[in-house]
Amino acid sequence: MKVVCVGGGTGLSNLLRGLKREVGNRIKELSAIVTVADSGGSTGRIRKAYQIPAPGDIRNCLVALSETEEILQKLFQYRFKGEELEGHSFGNLFLVALTDITGSFLSAINLASQILRTKGEIIPATTESVHLWAEFSDGKVVEGEENITEYGKSSKAKIARIWIEPEDAKPPIDAIAKLQSADLIIFGPGSLYTSIVPNLLIKDIKSAVETSPALKVFVVNAMTQPGETDGYTAYDHIKGFLTATGISKIDIAIVNTKMPSDNLLRRYIEQGQEPVIPDVAKIAREGITVCAEDLVGENEDFIRHDPERLKDVILRAVSHAFSHI
Repeated sequence: MKVVCVGGGTGLSNLLRGLKREVGNRIKELSAIVTVADSGGSTGRIRKAYQIPAPGDIRNCLVALSETEEILQKLFQYRFKGEELEGHSFGNLFLVALTDITGSFLSAINLASQILRTKGEIIPATTESVHLWAEFSDGKVVEGEENITEYGKSSKAKIARIWIEPEDAKPPIDAIAKLQSADLIIFGPGSLYTSIVPNLLIKDIKSAVETSPALKVFVVNAMTQPGETDGYTAYDHIKGFLTATGISKIDIAIVNTKMPSDNLLRRYIEQGQEPVIPDVAKIAREGITVCAEDLVGENEDFIRHDPERLKDVILRAVSHAFSHI
């Protein structure tokens, strides 16, 4: 089975961490199409200085798919301290250096993949320097991934429309080829409007997804995200994705039903985040197959999907779907 994951942020890298264990077994080929619209932190500073696509999510995916020694993985995620390099990660700077040496962002990613011995291919959604824009329900127009989330938090307005500039940004040819030959395309988990949707705002990627014969799976977030999905149920996440991207349908929705511990939940609620309500019947009425299970890990620091459980649920749902085709 050929699998393509589409997204960004910690959600995508977490998903890849689970799926890579099946490469060579149930998964013949694993690829990730990764957003490069990030504008915050080390990534944002690098974009301004070097005019290259955002490397941060690419770096996280490289580490997630890596089969190399733990020290190299830690090295790629290492953040410098001190005035000039404060907050920059080694992996981001490494990708900048490789891009400068090879003259190509794609070549830099491929070389880094070889060094880290990744069990899958990582492809940026575009090699152009794209910027995310959003119009909110109060009419305000905001530029930049980080600014969009911050404005949503402070204003409590909802994202009404989202787009990228330049609007005609092109994806690498490999991204289109992977989507067209895929048996399974997985969206999420991750920041809905700033990690998942931006990939589909690239017109050729959206067209390739629409025409691909692959089964389309959407992994719903376990928690709402302040400034983006406040008050969203599982159904709202799917509806928001389809509306923002123009994608006509998904086949399977993966929904978490597990409530986190009281202590952890209290901490998240203080930050304005709540568990996503699993309104399964509402999703099913749209003709979408729903797999609702306990998917959150036992980590007491963060509420995240457990990579192993998520992988097992996705592959079980897909196997069942293929057997009924």
